[in-house]
Amino acid sequence: MLSGGCQCGTVRYEVRAEPVGLYVCHCTECRKQSASAFGISVIVPAEALAVTQGTPSTWSRATDRGTGLDCFFCPDCGSRLWHAPDPAKGTVSVKGGSLDTPVDLGAAVHIWTARRLPGVVIPEGARSFPGEPE
Repeated sequence: MLSGGCQCGTVRYEVRAEPVGLYVCHCTECRKQSASAFGISVIVPAEALAVTQGTPSTWSRATDRGTGLDCFFCPDCGSRLWHAPDPAKGTVSVKGGSLDTPVDLGAAVHIWTARRLPGVVIPEGARSFPGEPE
């Protein structure tokens, strides 16, 4: 089981299933939301995510594909917690920095590498895509 929460501790959550994917995203939006060189997305079944404390706020934005993305964050400190990119897929994207225990990025798939910052090195042998994989 994975657990995590926001920076101030107001919102806490648990994931009661194994992740189904792990991405390091180099797109402009993930860099902005993480205030770093990339964003870490741990893909989990939506029904496995349970809020155990507090109530997250939601903000929605358009994606490059023209669909909507619901972004969940702490209403007090603003920490991004997870994204719900496509309800039809039945998954959510938990933000790696919100997890209590860091994930091993050794098997992560790197996406939007065409937008990565200069100097960021993609590990040799890592699966990668210049944009979003189909």
